[in-house]
Amino acid sequence: MKTRLTHVRANVSDLHKAIEWYESMLGFECTGADINERWAYADFECGEGATFAIMVSERGNSSARFNFLVDNVDELWKSLKDKVTILQPIETMPYGNRKFTIIDPDGNELGFVQEKYVEGK
Repeated sequence: MKTRLTHVRANVSDLHKAIEWYESMLGFECTGADINERWAYADFECGEGATFAIMVSERGNSSARFNFLVDNVDELWKSLKDKVTILQPIETMPYGNRKFTIIDPDGNELGFVQEKYVEGK
């Protein structure tokens, strides 16, 4: 049996506030929200790979970690560094990836990685 990841979700405290943050800070596009008496849930378009979603959790917030692959990590870092809570500043790892990690308004860790980073590109 082969297992394939298709969906990840961050728990949030306020769906509307979280949608606005993910759209304005990270440029994600909310592709749909479902709010009813049982749940408050939203999906985002994030390119190829797993679907990214947020949901108000009945159990409260639970911190999670998500890593997103980006084409130009330095450009994203420059656009976000003064607007968000930084967990790990931008750095180049010994194995060649360049990355940084921020915290969303609900305490979820969001890492942004550029693989096989070449300085100046």
